[in-house]
Amino acid sequence: MELADRGFWINRFCMGLMDEANRQAFKRDEAGYLGRFPLSSEQTQAILARDYNRCIAMGGNIYFLVKLGATDGVTVQAMCADMAGMPVEDYRDAMLAGGRFNPAREA
Repeated sequence: MELADRGFWINRFCMGLMDEANRQAFKRDEAGYLGRFPLSSEQTQAILARDYNRCIAMGGNIYFLVKLGATDGVTVQAMCADMAGMPVEDYRDAMLAGGRFNPAREA
């Protein structure tokens, strides 16, 4: 529960992006818009850098962070590839082949 509590404002920010007016305000002044939320400076920097792995480590939830990606016009596949440190095509091919942790491929 502690991690979820720490990520509350990251997730709240992301959920707010479902509203067009909020998306436009964020796009106009990202840092200023984030100032509306009691985020830590580390959380703010992770969001501004689109460091999704760091956001998750600080309690952000991927299902909420997808709203940030959508605001940027980034697909979930591209977000996941970035988080895995892989080119999108390699990530796609890995998922089509059963994922990175496919036991059949390990044998």
